[in-house]
Amino acid sequence: MADDNDVTIPVEISTDGACLGNPGPGGWGAVLRYKNHEKRISGPEPATTNNRMELTAAIKGLEAVTKRSTVILYTDSTYVRNGIMKWAAGWQANGWQTKDKKPVKNSELWRELIAQCERHDVEWRWVKGHAGDKYNEIADELATSAARTLKEPV
Repeated sequence: MADDNDVTIPVEISTDGACLGNPGPGGWGAVLRYKNHEKRISGPEPATTNNRMELTAAIKGLEAVTKRSTVILYTDSTYVRNGIMKWAAGWQANGWQTKDKKPVKNSELWRELIAQCERHDVEWRWVKGHAGDKYNEIADELATSAARTLKEPV
């Protein structure tokens, strides 16, 4: 994606996952921004973990970008950021096993995330959760609201 001057403008994606209990009903949310456009997406999952929802938010955010783009992806999950930036290459080389020869948790989601990253030029940025970052707060609300759609009223 480029503007009229052919200067690459990145797509910015803020993501978050939520779980009501861990495991429990969960949700993911993402806010995509490009120029002056904004798109909010989210979804629920009935029985899941917070880490799975954090991964799903990043996957769904990247999936929503239809053309190859430069993407800045913001996450408050050190699990997601470290996993994709530090651990995933080793897991792949090790046949999706940890150093301790145990299966990598959520490997199917890690594979999906890697596939989405190959479609774009992704820069990963960590933001502190619940610390006033506008788009992290919106992504959190999207994820939490999605999870609540599955929670039975008390």
